[in-house]
Amino acid sequence: MKKFLKILFLAFSIALLFYLVLPNPPFPKPLPDALQSQEPADTETPLRRAYFTNFTREDVMEYYKNQFSRSSFMGISLPAYRLNYPPEEAGTIIRDQTRSTFLEEIVHPFRESIYINGFEPKLAKDAIFIDNKDWRQKIIIKFVPSPTWVRIAVAVPTLMLIVLLAMELASLRWRKNA
Repeated sequence: MKKFLKILFLAFSIALLFYLVLPNPPFPKPLPDALQSQEPADTETPLRRAYFTNFTREDVMEYYKNQFSRSSFMGISLPAYRLNYPPEEAGTIIRDQTRSTFLEEIVHPFRESIYINGFEPKLAKDAIFIDNKDWRQKIIIKFVPSPTWVRIAVAVPTLMLIVLLAMELASLRWRKNA
C-alpha cells in the first residue's frame, strides 16, 4: 500500500509540474464581428483590450472559455473554470472608473487567467454608437499571465509540505498503535 501511494504521489507530482511548465497561451482573439476600441484607456497596456460587440453575455463567455481552454501547448486542452465577480469590483480588477454590468474570470488553476468585463447600457443616454453602428455592449478583456518560475516556486514547496504532512501522519499513526 505504501509503495502504491508513493507511486501515485510521484505520478501526480510529475503531472502537476508538467502542467505548470506549459507556456502561457497568447492573448485571446477578439470576437467575430467585434470592433476594437481605440480609446486611450483601452490601449494603454497590451494585456488589456476592449471591443464593441453585439454578442450576449453568455455568448461572450462561452466564446472566450472555449478559446482559452483550447489555447494550449501540443494540443493539450487545459481545464478552464469561470468565476463570477460583482460588477462593482471592475474598478479594482480591470481599471479605475470602468463601467460594468458583469465581471467574470476564466482561470487555468495555478496558472494564468483572463477577466472579462461587460457593459451593456440600460439607459438611452448610455447607448453605444460607434462607427455609425449601434452596439449591444462593450467588453474589456484583461489577460493575467503568470511566470513559470513563480508557479514552480509555489508548487515545489507545496509538494514538499505534502510529503512532510504524510510522514507526520504516518508517525502519529505508528505512535498510536505502539
